[in-house]
Amino acid sequence: MPVYLLSDDLIFPSPDLASEDGLLAVGGDLSQKRLLLAYSMGVFPWYSRSEPILWWSPDPRLVLYPDEFRISKSLQKAIKKGSFQVTVDQAFKQVIIQCAKTRRQKNQGTWIVDDMIKAYIGLHESGFAHSVEAWQDKKLAGGLYGVSLGKCFFGESMFTRITNASKVAFAALVEFLKIRCFDIIDCQVTTEHLKHFGAREIPRAQFLNQLKRSITLPTHRGKWSFGDSP
Repeated sequence: MPVYLLSDDLIFPSPDLASEDGLLAVGGDLSQKRLLLAYSMGVFPWYSRSEPILWWSPDPRLVLYPDEFRISKSLQKAIKKGSFQVTVDQAFKQVIIQCAKTRRQKNQGTWIVDDMIKAYIGLHESGFAHSVEAWQDKKLAGGLYGVSLGKCFFGESMFTRITNASKVAFAALVEFLKIRCFDIIDCQVTTEHLKHFGAREIPRAQFLNQLKRSITLPTHRGKWSFGDSP
């Protein structure tokens, strides 16, 4: 399959045209309109500092249905112990920067380059991107961030400084999404870590069909709060 070169026009090719490894297109920009269009089509940016913007739609797709979320006994104990205070949308910039920093410290490389950080902070300020934070002794111990459209949450990255911090944050997010009847959490790329939570691979066509239905529902836009009514 060819990889498509994007122009200034706000358009993506069909995700079905992605290459075998999921690469669909190259180029374009990280404007809010392009990012929101990409997510609504099941496409996301993922590239390194030395590369142009790369757009992906992998097949199969890793997803987590909120009702299938699995909590280990150790995580249940950590939650009950109450070692962390969990908040939402209180420190988005800190979370995304720490996600990037943590990956670099572990020599894992990162797609969370400066332009991505700026773009997703913009999505957060517009009410489409959200963070969940786990605090201990008033210090950020872990967290995660992602994008929300309709009843789909697109998970982007998470980090932890203290054991179980990001897991507790993730559990709080899933509960929040369940109460608000979210259909699906897009985990994008398969990892064993996420599979332990109950995430599973589904064909891209199935994911796109579910996404198409999900984004017809109202987007819970704006700053989130765990105290919000469903």
